Amino acid sequence: MPRRVMDLGSKVTISVASHLRIAKYRSDSMKIPALPNILEPLTSLINSGLKSSYHQLENLGTRLAATMEQIAMDDSDLVTLEQVKAAHNYLKTRSDMVRTPTLMHVQSLFAEHLPSSASGEGIDLFMKMENMQTTGSFKIRGVLNQMCKILKRYGSDAKLVTMSAGNYGKAFAHCVGKRATKSVCYMPVTAPKDRVATIEEMGVEVRQVKTEELQPCVDRLVAEEGFVYCHSFDDINLIAGHGSSALELLEDVPDPDVVLVCCGGGGLVSGVAATLSLMGRRNCRVYAVEPEGAPSMKKSFKIRQPVKLHSVSTVATGLAPPYAGSLTYKHCHWYVEDVILVTDAEILEALKILYNRGIRAEPSGCAAMAGLLTGKVPDVAGKKVVVYVTGGNVSCSEMKKFVGEEDV
Repeated sequence: MPRRVMDLGSKVTISVASHLRIAKYRSDSMKIPALPNILEPLTSLINSGLKSSYHQLENLGTRLAATMEQIAMDDSDLVTLEQVKAAHNYLKTRSDMVRTPTLMHVQSLFAEHLPSSASGEGIDLFMKMENMQTTGSFKIRGVLNQMCKILKRYGSDAKLVTMSAGNYGKAFAHCVGKRATKSVCYMPVTAPKDRVATIEEMGVEVRQVKTEELQPCVDRLVAEEGFVYCHSFDDINLIAGHGSSALELLEDVPDPDVVLVCCGGGGLVSGVAATLSLMGRRNCRVYAVEPEGAPSMKKSFKIRQPVKLHSVSTVATGLAPPYAGSLTYKHCHWYVEDVILVTDAEILEALKILYNRGIRAEPSGCAAMAGLLTGKVPDVAGKKVVVYVTGGNVSCSEMKKFVGEEDV
């Protein structure tokens, strides 16, 4: 039986108020996020007099199935708070990793763009600025921790290979590009040319292939030439490193209500959501925000297992892996409230709004903000809402295309 489930025992509390609810099933170190919401659709079903019952029963059944799956889930490979804290302490010793700022109480900057769902009491808006991180994105947090573990295990002369649309590849090249041993990064043919050039200039060989050929090419290099595969998102040491950003966030915002995180492979949102829960913020709702053109985590949530996409198409190329990772899906399934989808148009509108407020962010870094501005996040009025801006690697030529040449 999973260790977290064994701890549940007598810690189940049932609360009946004006609305039927099941209070949090919790132990000292975790939560099962789906449980608080199980009776909400049932309450709605009863109150509606069984009208529109099919959709509501389907919703209830889905939540119950997800909850039962969580109770039975083997959680032995989920990240621990000790791993996150160890990564955080290690990263604080690195001069090439910075503590990114959190913009505080900045809702007035976006007042005319916030949705009606945030009206009334309003929201208290915070922004975690990972676009200001070394190499231009949050990726360096996980990569530094990952490389530390990999090189200890395989030796400093290990040949390394990865695949990336850009930001992981840049952080990877920052960490290993100066080594004498060869390193290779496979990139999709759709990757921006400037990012390809940047990674090559940093000392890593780039090989561009079609998206569906990325994993097979990596696998061949591992099998035939003895390379060590450095996964760009589905890696426990990456997740632990990314969790360090949540520890920083809690120093600035000790009690967030809602946290929105851009989601591609899911490494960042896995680390953030797990860390917040393990630090005792079990009432904080964490949402992953994905592009509609690359909904791997959303589809995984729907069928309750990691999925592989036949094709992806989105302006947010950094959020478009061809599949959901098994580790990141498990973390998201356990800790993330839901996955929100945004369109390319909504992402670019968020990019323009941020740009007009002096914030440089790439499309992949704007998805979480798009989720908020489009009103797709439920129950934010009167809440402390944190938006992660995850990357700022966008060239001047790209920005001209996104916001209009006359505005750059």
